[in-house]
Amino acid sequence: MVDAADKLGYFQAITGLEDPDLCTEILQAHGWDLELAISSFTSSDPHDDLDASSSHADGGANRDRSAAVFPETANPGLDDYPSRGIVDDSELALRDDGRGGFRPPGIAWRIITLPISIVSGSLGLVSGAIGFGFWAAGGVLSYSIGMLGFGSGRGGGSESSSSSSARLVSSSVSSAAGEAMEFVALFDRDYGRNSPFKPDFVIEGFMDALQRSRSSFKLLFVYLHSPDHPDTPAFCERTLCNETFVAFLNENFVTWGGSIRSSEGFKMSNSLKASRFPFCAVVMPAANQRIALLQQVEGPTTPEEMLAILQRVVEDSSPVLVTARVEAEERRTTLRLREEQDAAYRAALEADQARERQRQEEEERKERKLKEEEEAREREEREAAEREAARVRMRQEKALALGDEPEKAPDVTQVLVRFPNGERKGRRFQSKTKIQTLYDYVDSLGVLETEEYSLITNFPRTVFGRDKQLMSLEEAGLHPQASLFIEIN
Repeated sequence: MVDAADKLGYFQAITGLEDPDLCTEILQAHGWDLELAISSFTSSDPHDDLDASSSHADGGANRDRSAAVFPETANPGLDDYPSRGIVDDSELALRDDGRGGFRPPGIAWRIITLPISIVSGSLGLVSGAIGFGFWAAGGVLSYSIGMLGFGSGRGGGSESSSSSSARLVSSSVSSAAGEAMEFVALFDRDYGRNSPFKPDFVIEGFMDALQRSRSSFKLLFVYLHSPDHPDTPAFCERTLCNETFVAFLNENFVTWGGSIRSSEGFKMSNSLKASRFPFCAVVMPAANQRIALLQQVEGPTTPEEMLAILQRVVEDSSPVLVTARVEAEERRTTLRLREEQDAAYRAALEADQARERQRQEEEERKERKLKEEEEAREREEREAAEREAARVRMRQEKALALGDEPEKAPDVTQVLVRFPNGERKGRRFQSKTKIQTLYDYVDSLGVLETEEYSLITNFPRTVFGRDKQLMSLEEAGLHPQASLFIEIN
């Protein structure tokens, strides 16, 4: 938010009033509404009605009333105010070299400092008091970048400031490009047909052209075209379309042109305080959205003189442009290195993350495998324990089912069992006992770890398998005694 002190300073810079008390009273009377105060000041100023008869006395510099460009001495009643032209004549105006031409002065840098927020209020001054340039304290150029985004009337005070400031920036930008296109088309029609050499005017608004010059590290050459000025045709044909001049201009500058009959060309003529035509200027972008005015050339100029002026401007500005190019290249290099470093870091980070994921997956796989093996081992142990417990129960049950061993008697059979490990076990059974009982006896001893075996005799070899379990010992020919071997199936 702009405070009262800033508003007072802006009001003084725009109106040219030096008395702070008077400015304060005007602002207070309008509720510190800066735009309203400026509009009221311009519409009520008795000196606003400028006369077309107050043309500049300089021969060959006839002022076009339709362009609304007026010299500082246009009205003697304005002598009470400080000069508000955009160019300080003592520093930048071309000086007579005694040959009817003009000798360009040294490079002077002018930085535009008026904030964008003041532009809408200053439009009332442009439309209500045409010919007032914007002049900031200390001879600083008061040209606002944002000013180019708004339209303003050309008909003196007949168009109100409120209607001018209400235009949208977007529509003004598009109209600026259209005006540039129209100017280039008319220039080609009037002068391009007779000469194969012509400036490469950019078909875009002034601010876009300024940005183009910044990005290409070139100066911006500005040509303000006054169609009705008597010196314009000769200047365009002999200077602007000169082969040597055009080659140098297109090589070293971004070129923008505008007719003072168009909105943007008219505003540029006011902002640059063009006092004679043809009018040319060289500008370049500066820091903080400001513009540096390097050179201006007013009035008819030969191609040799214009070429000498531009060569000197390019030579004087070369260190700045080279520095800007080097700094931009360093920034691009730094940015590229940073991007490469970031890309390498991201790649390394992704690789580390991939390795970490792989390591975690491997650990998880090993943990799952160990867990599965542990579960399998526990399951096997549990099953083995269950099997062992079942065998123990079976042996116990079969041992109980055998009953007591009978005493020796004629109907008692003596059986000797030889195990594969060389161990021998013997017992007496009733001769009527089934071979199944022999199997139960062997099982009850717990010597074997399997139940898949057969009882056999060697002489003669006879296998008493599970299919003969229902035979009695006597029927099997094992009475009164038998020696049996165990054969694992």
